[in-house]
Amino acid sequence: MPLSVAENSEKISIDRDTENLFLHVRNQTEILSNGLSAEDQCVQATAYTSPTKWHLAHTTWFFETFILKPELKHYEEFNPDFNFLFNSYYEQIGERHARDMRGLLTRPSIDEVYAYRSHINKSMLTYLHRGLDDGKLGLLDLGINHEQQHQELILTDIKYTLSCNPINPIYNAAEPWEASPNHEREWMRFDGGLTQIGADGKTFAFDCESPRHKTWLEPYKLASHPVTNLDYMEFIRDGGYQKPELWLSDGWSECCNSNWKAPLYWEQKGDEWVLFTLSGLRPINLNTPVCHISYFEADAYARWAGCRLPTEAEWENAAQTCQISGNFLESCAYHPLPSTKIGLNQMFGDVWEWTASPFIPYHGFKIAKGAVGEYNGKFMSGQMVLRGGSCATPQSHIRPTYRNFFYPPDRWQFSGLRLAK
Repeated sequence: MPLSVAENSEKISIDRDTENLFLHVRNQTEILSNGLSAEDQCVQATAYTSPTKWHLAHTTWFFETFILKPELKHYEEFNPDFNFLFNSYYEQIGERHARDMRGLLTRPSIDEVYAYRSHINKSMLTYLHRGLDDGKLGLLDLGINHEQQHQELILTDIKYTLSCNPINPIYNAAEPWEASPNHEREWMRFDGGLTQIGADGKTFAFDCESPRHKTWLEPYKLASHPVTNLDYMEFIRDGGYQKPELWLSDGWSECCNSNWKAPLYWEQKGDEWVLFTLSGLRPINLNTPVCHISYFEADAYARWAGCRLPTEAEWENAAQTCQISGNFLESCAYHPLPSTKIGLNQMFGDVWEWTASPFIPYHGFKIAKGAVGEYNGKFMSGQMVLRGGSCATPQSHIRPTYRNFFYPPDRWQFSGLRLAK
């Protein structure tokens, strides 16, 4: 199943907290689009990003397709064409508009998309007030968490879009960087041994987080905080992007073919480095975690530093000792912030951390029946796992078992790294 919940046939009355959570998440998505013009929300800068308008509609389509249409007997689609326009990748649902052409959808208008969202919200509240069994509550949780994933994508995608504009538009005005100490890297030792990772089924989790299982870890060390911009500049100054011996073969090919010289959004002006942020072009804060680097860059840096990337099991084992707190979407910084603590910190928020682990199923993983089974399982090939969430991730969305995944060359996400030994 795409979620870890028990199933029975007993109806459960939806409490006010559940209803408020649904409405809060739906409203948060629309807040992220505030300040964006209709033109901003229609543009698709590259094939792997999507327009804001499409995200607004697709998350709405999800509730309509997987909950309202099957569960409300007399429900009528808001617009039958939307099933073609806003299906993302669900083959069992039917034909769909090409992903790389979403930016050509000038119709429906943004006003019609908002009307669609309002219609689905009202219909969902009607549905929720009927009372649900555990299985249906799990599907609601999936829809809510799916929308939170797209909140993060709204931010990463509009950042990439705005970065293509030579006048460096500002999405979110920010305060000046605050002075912050540069904490020396500490090495946190973990004894390893037989440990358990994965979701335990007691609360919501995506299908790829299960089942919980035992794994053996040799003793290892984890850096106290992610690699910073200052750290990464040393890699650049030492010719890290010109030394093929540091790179995986595919990584070196990508580095050369794409002419990588620095992380995405970095630009050198004379002797100074600046970077594009959702607050416009800014001088680089040396003490913040480096972000917008690919797996290939993270791996090359770790090799240059005489270290390695942690496995996802090592990362999760360490993260289980930490509270989930930090710089998330709710901070409205929309950019990594410096470490302010000593010891193991910034395990959650700020930047997604690349691991050395491929995105493959855990032993015993089972794909759910029907189209909802396409949520994660069919992507378990050729991608690498990231952990911990970022400054664009809603805090309630993250947990130690959460497995994010992207292809090794991907850089437009808030992705960074933490060293291991």
